[in-house]
Amino acid sequence: MLSAVNENSLLPQTGLLTRFAGRFFREAFQLPFEWGELVRQCFGVGYQSLLLVGITAFIMGLVVTMRLQPIMVQFGAESWIPSMVGITIIREMGPLITGLMVAGKVSSNIGAELGAMRVTEQIDAMEVSGANPFKYLVVTRVAAATLMVPVLSVLADAFSLIGAYLGVSLHGDTSVALFVNDILNRLNLSYILEALVKTVFFGFAIGLVGCYKGYNAMEGTEGVGRAANSAVVVSSLVVFLLDLLTVQISTILGIN
Repeated sequence: MLSAVNENSLLPQTGLLTRFAGRFFREAFQLPFEWGELVRQCFGVGYQSLLLVGITAFIMGLVVTMRLQPIMVQFGAESWIPSMVGITIIREMGPLITGLMVAGKVSSNIGAELGAMRVTEQIDAMEVSGANPFKYLVVTRVAAATLMVPVLSVLADAFSLIGAYLGVSLHGDTSVALFVNDILNRLNLSYILEALVKTVFFGFAIGLVGCYKGYNAMEGTEGVGRAANSAVVVSSLVVFLLDLLTVQISTILGIN
């Protein structure tokens, strides 16, 4: 359990989170695997987040295109809108929107759920009975978030591109084939791989932070609320930091 000092100190919290991640990797590959619970958690993460991610991505794709349209017209570069918006969505906006939406919904749910189990001593009861609550509760949830965030990101890209096409169509007669071909002609495979790898780390961080905060919750129902709120804040911040790190690595590798 966390002490009051550790709860409000960055370095001790980082160390404890790192140790928590190390325990995840140790137990994730040990038999038996909780396949049933993993599938249930994957369905929960994907189904619960799909509508929120889809609507947000669609609106962002539409808004970005409508804002960009008059600026590109002024510079006589209106034909570049589909490719610019498409690459922006696939490489940056889609993964980031997905990460933030899942962090806000899934990480808080995990933190509240595990926090409630901790303060009501359900996790302690599982340990006393000889079960492995960490493997059943934590490993499955972190793995589910890691697997589902990339899937949600791909779907977010699709919804956002639909919104972008609608934004382009409002100001001109552009066919779907022309819109898609313009994006594909300028889309690099490295951009897609970069986005997918990034979302894997987003999902892992979201699941890990949510489980860490909930699994170590304390001080009754107040601690449950604090765990859920802290999970959202920390996981969202980690998503931004990972995105920044990805940009730096891409620049070093010459992926521009």
